[in-house]
Amino acid sequence: MHAYRTHNCSELRAANVGAQVRLSGWVHRKRDHGGLLFVDLRDHHGITQIVTDIDSDAFRTLESIRTESVVTITGDVVARAAEVVNPNLPTGQIEVRAREVIVQSAAQELPMPVAGDAEYPEDIRLRYRYLDLRRERVHKNIMLRSNVIASIRQRMIGQGFTEFQTPILTASSPEGARDYLVPSRVHPGKFYALPQAPQMFKQLLMVAGFDRYFQIAPCFRDEDARADRSPGEFYQLDFEMSFVTQEDVFAAIEPVLHGVFEEFANGRAVTPAPFPRIAYRDAMLRYGSDKPDLRNPIEISDVTEHFRGSGFGIFARIVEGGGVVRAIPAPGAGAKSRKFFDDMNDWARGQGYSGLGYINIKSGEPGGPIAKNLGEEATAKLIAALGLGPDDGVFFAAGKELDAAKLAGAARTRTGEELGLIEQGVFKFCWIVDFPMFEYDEEAKKIDFSHNPFSMPQGELEALETKDPLDILAYQYDIVCNGVELSSGAIRNHKPEIMYKAFEIAGYSKEQVDQDFSGMINAFKFGAPPHGGSAPGIDRIVMLLADEPNIREVVVFPMNQKAEDLMMNAPSPVMAKQLRELNIRIVEQSKS
Repeated sequence: MHAYRTHNCSELRAANVGAQVRLSGWVHRKRDHGGLLFVDLRDHHGITQIVTDIDSDAFRTLESIRTESVVTITGDVVARAAEVVNPNLPTGQIEVRAREVIVQSAAQELPMPVAGDAEYPEDIRLRYRYLDLRRERVHKNIMLRSNVIASIRQRMIGQGFTEFQTPILTASSPEGARDYLVPSRVHPGKFYALPQAPQMFKQLLMVAGFDRYFQIAPCFRDEDARADRSPGEFYQLDFEMSFVTQEDVFAAIEPVLHGVFEEFANGRAVTPAPFPRIAYRDAMLRYGSDKPDLRNPIEISDVTEHFRGSGFGIFARIVEGGGVVRAIPAPGAGAKSRKFFDDMNDWARGQGYSGLGYINIKSGEPGGPIAKNLGEEATAKLIAALGLGPDDGVFFAAGKELDAAKLAGAARTRTGEELGLIEQGVFKFCWIVDFPMFEYDEEAKKIDFSHNPFSMPQGELEALETKDPLDILAYQYDIVCNGVELSSGAIRNHKPEIMYKAFEIAGYSKEQVDQDFSGMINAFKFGAPPHGGSAPGIDRIVMLLADEPNIREVVVFPMNQKAEDLMMNAPSPVMAKQLRELNIRIVEQSKS
């Protein structure tokens, strides 16, 4: 018999009754029924119930140890009585009567229990993450992550992609988020950077003649944490393709994403390919966001002209000043009390906006200050234009176009949630396309790239030379699922003359481009194919499939919101000897 186990803790069935077996695992729960002791023994695979009586040496050993101790149990498989069969457990028809117990490792008093569904403070969970990972939900999430990555890898290979690994120590980039810097011992005063993404390397692989690349790539960005973004590091499905149009990229990745989501959806519906394409400007108008949640049926409308010169002075003045008014329908909200509408207004103010106007319709009669000031005829025209019913409501966001769009988008989400309109049990995908190439930076008072500086402008060099930069669109696209941006991508700018011109518009000299992006711009001068790609986030994919609200629940060893690893005590001071080897001196921050 094997030293530790003949079976795992999810393997035994009624067919094994009468067999002598050996199991090893953690003591999950103990239940003392007087003369009988029941123990749930857990390993990676599942749980088996162990039973022993008071006259057994096994009883005394199991009674004396704490839960989460590791034991090896030798015993006989017996059938459970019909009335105590557990249909929710794969091993629920049997139990193992213990003959011998060997304690492999005794557990001390636990800082947090493993059994049960109680929630514990984040700092405790992260400091003792190895205990947290023993909990069923978290353990299941991490296994889901592994299986999703394996499925993605197989599907990418099936689509003709080849996996390559790109460098982890690379050069710092002036674009994007803050880099994590790594000092060089052999080059004093110089630093490597951890890659924010393998962007340049994957493009260089296309220049090198590899046709379809992919990688489950680690990426490093010194960013603040959010619910859908880990601080420090994350993983993405990075891929790039040569001789492709935007539609070719979509056609390659859609079956992969649809297939993975369908495989792990557990009955939830998944948008079939091809996924809907929504232009950026349409997305900002209809949904108030460039990552719309299509499970929400509410669509925003522009009603600026209804308020131009109207009796509602606040909105009329906003319109006269070049602002806009957006309407957010609230189906069935007319049946709500006035408090519902006032609470929405207070919520908007709490978000830093001046508030939300509204009309509430009860049995066909519109009410509220906007209806009163607009007048009966104008209000009737507005309601008809929006297609509102006799017991609907509508909110209004007014201001500069971008501000009004953001408020309308946030109000759309909140209204959908408050009214229970968000469709459940589905994954709704879409592409956001036709992003503007440039935007005006109000703070810097200059034109800058709005999305990705290495994207091909629509119209190429001619557009850069003849059009208003703020009117130029790019071959840039995002893929969105249930309101979560999974990735950004683009057809790349592979022509040096177009890259120089694009950067010139954004205020970069030719010399700056040659210095900051030398590896890529030089490579393009030796023959570069048209190419494009994207990089869906692995962590976000698993978060959606696991139906978790926070990305830390699907990462094996996550950091906290301050980018601290509480378990390993990182970041931490290093020895003076190490700093001297790296030619680094710590400069104390001024207390003032």
